[in-house]
Amino acid sequence: MTPEIVVLGYGPVGRATTELLAAKGVAVRVAQRSQPAYLPRCAVFQACDVLDPASVVGAVAGAKQIVVAIGFPYIAEVWRTSWPAAMQNLLAAAAATHARMVFVDNLYMYGAQHAALREDMPLTDVGVKPAVRAEITRLWTKASAAGQVRVATLRAPDFYGPGVGLSHLGDLAFGAIAKGKRAMLIAPPDTPHDFAYVPDIARAVASLLDAPDDAFGQAWHMPSAPTRTPRQILELGARALGTTARISSLPQWLLPVVGAVSPMLREMTEMRFLWDRPYQVDARKFTNRFWSDVTPFEIGAAATALSFRDQTSTLAA
Repeated sequence: MTPEIVVLGYGPVGRATTELLAAKGVAVRVAQRSQPAYLPRCAVFQACDVLDPASVVGAVAGAKQIVVAIGFPYIAEVWRTSWPAAMQNLLAAAAATHARMVFVDNLYMYGAQHAALREDMPLTDVGVKPAVRAEITRLWTKASAAGQVRVATLRAPDFYGPGVGLSHLGDLAFGAIAKGKRAMLIAPPDTPHDFAYVPDIARAVASLLDAPDDAFGQAWHMPSAPTRTPRQILELGARALGTTARISSLPQWLLPVVGAVSPMLREMTEMRFLWDRPYQVDARKFTNRFWSDVTPFEIGAAATALSFRDQTSTLAA
């Protein structure tokens, strides 16, 4: 069966998207460097290095649509070189195969804002990682405007969900609470912040894949449940676990100091603007066109917390 859709990247969003499409009986090819331990029925694997142009063309050959859900290590210098190269390879492959592309993106390209983020906000060149996201945005918008490709981007805020460990609400937050430990946050626990639920992101990707061509050539903001604080979200998960949420957080002013000895925190220093103020996303463009019934935190936080408890129980067995 020739795959209709190629999913590049099998992290949380790629995996959830693949499972959703496979459940619908859609033939899916998963492409990344290493083969996943598990793939759902209707999905096949093909090795692919997105930094190798020929490898990308081979991975998407014959597909009608491409979902890009890749990631690179959270290191500024890696982003500076890898993201533009990968985007150029992806655009070239999409142009060569005439496949439509849905790119799962973040919201860094807007930089520091105080208003809710909108798709028409200007791009920033302040900060390495925000500037890189702006650069690759310009690459796909230019190619799209020239009629070379059909690309739609889904821009999502920080996400969370069952089994999603690498998240502000992941291993060190819900995962810790599930183990009876104190959650450790880099983010201020009481600042309102939008979080998208990974199964909802997969559903939004599928909506764009099903949409006609007029939905392409533009960006769409991922809708989230009504804005809560990290503490409120973690408390909902703790309640599902029958416990209370004990939370510690790193003061934002300490990030540069601790970053001197912690590579990861050093990388996060330039991204403080995501957390030093309320962070909200205006997704009315998407909800007016597609749907707005996102998963409430009461359901999503509970499912996420319970998934970490079950994971802990499995490891202990």
